Amino acid sequence: MDRRSWLKSAMAIAALVALMPGRALAAIWNRAAFESRDVGGALQGLGVGQVDPSRDIVLTAPDFAENGAIVQVEVESRIPHTEAIAIVVDKNPTPLIANFLFSNGAEPYVVTRIKMAETSELKAIVKADGKYFSVAKKVEVAVGGCG
Repeated sequence: MDRRSWLKSAMAIAALVALMPGRALAAIWNRAAFESRDVGGALQGLGVGQVDPSRDIVLTAPDFAENGAIVQVEVESRIPHTEAIAIVVDKNPTPLIANFLFSNGAEPYVVTRIKMAETSELKAIVKADGKYFSVAKKVEVAVGGCG
């Protein structure tokens, strides 16, 4: 095999390997949930059924956000066997902000910065042992961050 053929083969293999992680991520990307324009559609896309309020979820967010483009949110689940934490903002153009999945032994704690279009209710929805729990907090936004 000459050098040129070997390089072409190596480049083709490298391209295939580079595309594999994208395909793996696409397989877990829940397009229906993340592209939904309303909370009900987003929750349906996640497979969320009945949601019960819980005091075992700690949601930390500001009461007032001066700039909706940067709103820091912390969510901690103290519910045993937490499998996922979703963050939803009612009045955003696409309400599902994030859905974090936890494997066995992972601490169900998330800190992130989100965008909020306007004053709205911020919800954390936790999946644990196949059941869903939530906590909510109203965040007032001075300047919207979604455009």
